[in-house]
Amino acid sequence: METAPQHLHKKATSGCPKTVAAEFRCLPASFTPLLGYSPPITRKRTQVKRSLQRFGPPLAVAAMTIALGTPGLAAADEASDNQDATYYISLGDSLASGYQPDVDKDTDVSYTDQLYTQLKQQTPGLKHIRLGCTAETTESLISGGKCDYPNAKSQLDAALKAMAQHRGKVAYVTLSVGANDILLNCVSPVGALDGACLNSRSQSMAKNLAQIAGALHQAGGKNTQFVGATYHNPFLAAWAQGPAGQQAAKESAPLIKAANTGITQVYKSTGFKVADVATAFSSDDFTTQVNVPGVGEVPANVAKICQLTWACTKKDPHPNAEGHKVIAGAFAAVLTKNDTPDEDASPTPTEPATPETGTDGDSDKGEGANDPKTNGGLAETGGSSSTPLIAGAGATVVAIGAAAVYFARRRRAGEAN
Repeated sequence: METAPQHLHKKATSGCPKTVAAEFRCLPASFTPLLGYSPPITRKRTQVKRSLQRFGPPLAVAAMTIALGTPGLAAADEASDNQDATYYISLGDSLASGYQPDVDKDTDVSYTDQLYTQLKQQTPGLKHIRLGCTAETTESLISGGKCDYPNAKSQLDAALKAMAQHRGKVAYVTLSVGANDILLNCVSPVGALDGACLNSRSQSMAKNLAQIAGALHQAGGKNTQFVGATYHNPFLAAWAQGPAGQQAAKESAPLIKAANTGITQVYKSTGFKVADVATAFSSDDFTTQVNVPGVGEVPANVAKICQLTWACTKKDPHPNAEGHKVIAGAFAAVLTKNDTPDEDASPTPTEPATPETGTDGDSDKGEGANDPKTNGGLAETGGSSSTPLIAGAGATVVAIGAAAVYFARRRRAGEAN
């Protein structure tokens, strides 16, 4: 069995996110009617406290109140100094972990696993280093505090150390982070967004995201490919709740689009390609009508949300296996073939593998989040009563676009000097 470097092993730390303002540090019980919130509990198996921030289709009434979380993740699927190995490093939240609500734990249906399977067919010897962390924000990804990485202070630090250790051999880096910056700080006890907080946090998020993407890009090789994701819009599931829900779904679309525009500007300004998950989910298509069994005629974007996520069920809005396949496809669409990072690349798109929904691969993969396996096995994160749920809601930010370009350009200017 191949052993991952010590600095790639991580464990979740307990307690409320350090970046959350004191008055909102742990969402109060009054949040229950809006998001189905339950107070944090301790899981003995994982020895980690996580707050449940769950919602279903009725979330429309709360407009843009949503909690983006990231279930714990196992350590790297990674070889130790294999001369022929190249590496794919994935950073992010529950989009990267493959959490499935039907089994209440992380699974190997995640887009990162599906993308890795696809890329490995193109790039023999490719190894996957997984670094995603529960409820990560752009601030904590830089500074740490959400997960422990031995010999690294944060997820970004762990990624940079891995890139230094495997210098010249990192072929791909993927990233999805940002929504928690807004949603863990600017949601009031009654479920409303604080406009002033939202505007302030959007700018700090853009600055942090530019720093993260810039640092990763600078650490890569000349042919390392970097891709960051936009977000789909799970609020569209509110369409089925009647006129009020349909209005809320429509109103959510321009907010998500504005956020995705800002995120896209950050990535492009720092040398990243963009996986357009929003377009892959037809997020803005209210015109095309599609018949959904049990629901009837709905806009194409609503149909996609019902088909590709759990949002139209009594569970939660995580992407299902088919949704993760679509997300993996959005990443694959902008990646090119890398036999090694130092060779020229050429496009060779292939179909991502789709594991069965609600599976976690081999039965011996699961271990406690504080004791991950070293062969890339999935950590046991416990049931949904202890796991922040929802992956994929765009940060509800309008001001991010201008801030994104400003901070990315300022960072580049500083590096040039």
